[in-house]
Amino acid sequence: MSAGASEAAAGQSVSFRERQAWLALAMTPGVGPRRILRAVERCGCAAQLMHLPLTELEALDLPAQAAQFISSGEAEHAADQEMEKLAATGASVLTYRDEAYPERLKEIYDPPALLWVRGNAALLTQPSLAVVGTRHPTPYGTGMAEMLSRDLAMRGLTILSGMARGIDSAAHKGALAAKRPTIAVWGTGVDVIYPKENKSLAEQIIAGGGTILSELPLGTFPAPQNFPKRNRILSGMSVGVLVVEAGEYSGTRVTARCALEQNREVFAVPGNVTTKNAWGPNLLIKQGAKLVACWEDVWEELPTQVRTALEQSEEFASRETREASLFEESPADPAVSAAEARVLSVLRRDEALQMDEILGKLEPEMSSSEVFTALFELELAGRIRQLPGRNYVRSF
Repeated sequence: MSAGASEAAAGQSVSFRERQAWLALAMTPGVGPRRILRAVERCGCAAQLMHLPLTELEALDLPAQAAQFISSGEAEHAADQEMEKLAATGASVLTYRDEAYPERLKEIYDPPALLWVRGNAALLTQPSLAVVGTRHPTPYGTGMAEMLSRDLAMRGLTILSGMARGIDSAAHKGALAAKRPTIAVWGTGVDVIYPKENKSLAEQIIAGGGTILSELPLGTFPAPQNFPKRNRILSGMSVGVLVVEAGEYSGTRVTARCALEQNREVFAVPGNVTTKNAWGPNLLIKQGAKLVACWEDVWEELPTQVRTALEQSEEFASRETREASLFEESPADPAVSAAEARVLSVLRRDEALQMDEILGKLEPEMSSSEVFTALFELELAGRIRQLPGRNYVRSF
């Protein structure tokens, strides 16, 4: 068994035979999580259910096609095939009755009967905050998502997101910057990376002791209907949902609505009212979401027992952390030349500057060739990023 599979198996408490039966039910077409959970509860255990006659299976409120699939042995065959794939990919599955199954997720209306896991399953029991937002953020949104995720992760709160482009990816990167594990909930199988450009990020999450999670079988490719369903898991596992930039018709609204229905706290970072990505968080704030400008705004709203447990943890008590701000000036860096330092001084993390604007700000004291050279060296060193249209921002 691979290291990833060993970690995932750490929180398992269900026998192999019972786990295989749960998997067979999950692989049965026409049977959703609520039906599976009701059927297993009425029967006592999944393994016993798999060997009931057809009439008794139908009496458990299973559709005729699903009952036939189970009775004929096709469900067990599908489970065997999935088990082989799991072994090959180093992934595992958690049933609703496993110790590592998130307790908060059990509180929602339709919790998944089964979770596919890569990485550290024990992390799923830790207090977490979902950070979500648009796939097309501004530099301000990206910076805020990274900063808040980093600062909260440094204080022991596990950052949870969907690893989509934009704000989701920034949230995971913020947690990784704090050298803390993070959880990515996918709308695909845990062996299907989406978007593909996040392959490196997925590897960093696993290498950093984090977890990749899905309620979908291996090999499930991106389908539009799977992502709204995924969002209920994001909010269901967390103590709250933090929204950083979202348009009027964003999928982020689905997550926020799920959070409200699940009695989770909703937080939002206010945005510039002239930008479309500010519509979502600003409306949420208007409707009663907690306004967030720094990590303390989230921290003080956490459930008392969660905050107390995190504050009393050895890591939190012993770690010395300076207060971070997205907008603060960085201390002088001896590795940066005078010309590079001057260019850095006009760039911001929350707002991109176009090349002509940079040249205009520095025209009296630096030639265009000096500016070009400084920008090239700073980008090479990772201190700035170039955006489309020759726009530049300081790196997080």
